[in-house]
Amino acid sequence: MAGERRRRGGDGPRERPRERDLKHRQQQQQPRGPGRGRTALVAAAAAAALVLGLVVAATEWSRWSEASRLVTPHPAPPAVPPGSTGPLASPTYFWGTYRPHVYFGMKTRSPRSVVTGLMWLQHGGGLRHTCERGDGPARYGWVMHDGENFGVQEIRDGRLLLRTEFVKQPGGDHGGDWSWRVTARMEGKGPAPLLSLFFYVATDGQGELRPVVHNGTRLAAVEGTSEELGNFTLTFLPPTGEGEEGPKYASYNFLAAGVPGLHRLTELVQRSLRETSSFLPPARPRRHYLGVSRPEGLPWEPPRGQLLLHQVTLEAPAVLEVVLESGSAAGARQGRLAGRALSAALARHAAAFERRFEDTFRLGARGATPPQRRFAQAALSELLGGLGFFHGRSLLHSEHRSEPLPGPKAMLFTAVPSRSCFPRGFLWDEGFHLLLLGRWAPALARDVLAHWLDLMNADGWIPREQILGDEARARVPPEFVLQHSETANPPTLLLALERLLPDAPLPYLRRLSPRLRAWFSWLNRTQAGPEPLTFRWRGRDTDTERFLNPKTLASGLDDYPRASHPSEQERHLDLRCWMALGARVLAALAERLGEPPEPYSTMALALSDNTLLERHHWAPELGAFADFGNHSTAVALRWHRPAPVPGRALPAPQLRREVQEVPQPRFVGALGYVSLFPLLLQLLHADSPHLPALLDTMRSSEQLWTPFGLRSLARNSPWYLQRNTEHDPPYWRGSIWVNMNFLALRALHGYARTAGPHREQAAQLYRELHHNLVTNVFRQHEATGFLWEHYRDSDGAGQGCHPFAGWSALVVLAMAEDY
Repeated sequence: MAGERRRRGGDGPRERPRERDLKHRQQQQQPRGPGRGRTALVAAAAAAALVLGLVVAATEWSRWSEASRLVTPHPAPPAVPPGSTGPLASPTYFWGTYRPHVYFGMKTRSPRSVVTGLMWLQHGGGLRHTCERGDGPARYGWVMHDGENFGVQEIRDGRLLLRTEFVKQPGGDHGGDWSWRVTARMEGKGPAPLLSLFFYVATDGQGELRPVVHNGTRLAAVEGTSEELGNFTLTFLPPTGEGEEGPKYASYNFLAAGVPGLHRLTELVQRSLRETSSFLPPARPRRHYLGVSRPEGLPWEPPRGQLLLHQVTLEAPAVLEVVLESGSAAGARQGRLAGRALSAALARHAAAFERRFEDTFRLGARGATPPQRRFAQAALSELLGGLGFFHGRSLLHSEHRSEPLPGPKAMLFTAVPSRSCFPRGFLWDEGFHLLLLGRWAPALARDVLAHWLDLMNADGWIPREQILGDEARARVPPEFVLQHSETANPPTLLLALERLLPDAPLPYLRRLSPRLRAWFSWLNRTQAGPEPLTFRWRGRDTDTERFLNPKTLASGLDDYPRASHPSEQERHLDLRCWMALGARVLAALAERLGEPPEPYSTMALALSDNTLLERHHWAPELGAFADFGNHSTAVALRWHRPAPVPGRALPAPQLRREVQEVPQPRFVGALGYVSLFPLLLQLLHADSPHLPALLDTMRSSEQLWTPFGLRSLARNSPWYLQRNTEHDPPYWRGSIWVNMNFLALRALHGYARTAGPHREQAAQLYRELHHNLVTNVFRQHEATGFLWEHYRDSDGAGQGCHPFAGWSALVVLAMAEDY
């Protein structure tokens, strides 16, 4: 009641006598007449200015607060416990091939790791170091890799065959020892070019390297010290012939240089090559080759670290070995892991890998042929060999600020989609990666998942693309570096968590829980649609004159056709289904932790309500589920010539969009992967009257069916294989994608085992699709040596990036029928 009186002004606190006297004197001193009016105006203006200033200040404060939250890590305890990636807490995963962008290299899971790597040069050709899509080797990839201690890779570069192998040996307090073996041989007849192999070790901001040089030219070893490794020695053994033959004649060069950044290593070595070295074997003519010397022509930058490089020039065939020995492992070491000891260790690990692979996936027991089993092993191995450890800052953009901001320092342990095209972390890809990683090594998958959740900011947002560190940023076009804070990505990490949930330790799940809830809350809040329980991807392209159909990068389906005119009235079917999955998984997580599952169970029930799903997304005129939005069915790209500018050359014609029908709110008739989402994520009941329509769509060759898998967009769609701009070829407009076909197989497998009127139709469709997809991916790998980003629907040929052992490696789970 006292508060009520103060607001009405009736019984406020009384003025004390001294306050009354002071107020009276102030009133007596105020001027009278016109001057007093001017004073009042001045006072009013000052008050208005004060109010305006307060409004501006409040606006600036709001912007500052938004920007601050953008770059502030989430306050929950970290999902990855501090120190858990170090050599004592995680010795098995401390060292690894965590540099997926190079053909062969190793580093530790630490922010400023000492890095090691291999380059090679067939004299007369180009220097090889980083995985390249266009001008790199004809074939390369891991054929065995256990993700822990062992790996074998094969590289075909013209006539040159390289085999890279590594084995780790535990011991000591700094991750133990490891050994490399590189075998080089030439195919075909005729003179072979000289081959130079470059083995290097480099630091980036910490650590010290000391060369051990023999005869003034051969770098025999590197002695080093770093915070994470303590004292260590890297020894370069002299080359031998194949089959444990004797020493191989070679010429040697070495390079010691300051490193302006690890992303400049290739350039630094390239600029150091001079054709002043001689190769002179006994009783053979002299041959000149490019040898390293002090680099010239590099813009000077303060060195951030050291590079020591060992160049061996020889004629193939040859075998070279490199051994890293940790100072702390000296007492536990059973002799140097080289020569016959290394051969024996490699053989043991290879046999153990094959046993573990068969025990895990049972492909031999299922009747797979030896070539099919080798293919599946290579697919898994390439995914495991694509694990990377990254450290750095993302570049972030908020819609409340004009200038981007660097994010907080972060570290990420993740698989990458492609070593050549996308050697960095992608949020929605990683959920698919973890389905396979979780089957092979659940603890490894849990670790990766936790690293991703630790990238969350204070609002619960995780940037969809992780470009951490100079090496990662050097591989990304500038227009894709910036991460926008309103842009989401499908929460596929929850797809993986659903499989990991039953066996995950409770302390681990408790660390993840607050971050998972914050992420789901952010999605629910920021991607809400125009009506309750509808959802809309933010961040669609807004240039409606440039694109045939503005892209939706947030969805992961990039150029898949949506409403032609982006608006706030859109309802996106796939996002609704992802949110239903997320609510279901979070409810299951709560129950696993012994907590109340509400409100997630309530939301999951509502989003799985087939009647409500039908009301929001079933289009009777299309006979399919669909997006809804402001849409025109008559749009096309037409050539336009811009108006000439006096005194300038005639401008080139441009492809611009023409809209020949006024858009209106309607369902979007783009039949394809999005239309299948209620089936793909198994929200549709087994007795749904709409299930036959989806099954028929999948089996129709005029729509989605091909002999190689389901195409992404119906062949009779007006957007089928249509370019989005002059320089933007079709992407999700007809090609076959393994991740979505895997979801289709998973769903059909489930419907085939659930009582309902369409069970037999689902089972038959499953058998045919399973055969088509697995057969084609295997056949393309046999023909090309690669898994591909997507596959052409006309003949099954691999397309896009290669190698693409990200979600395309899900073919292993399909072969095992492990869903």
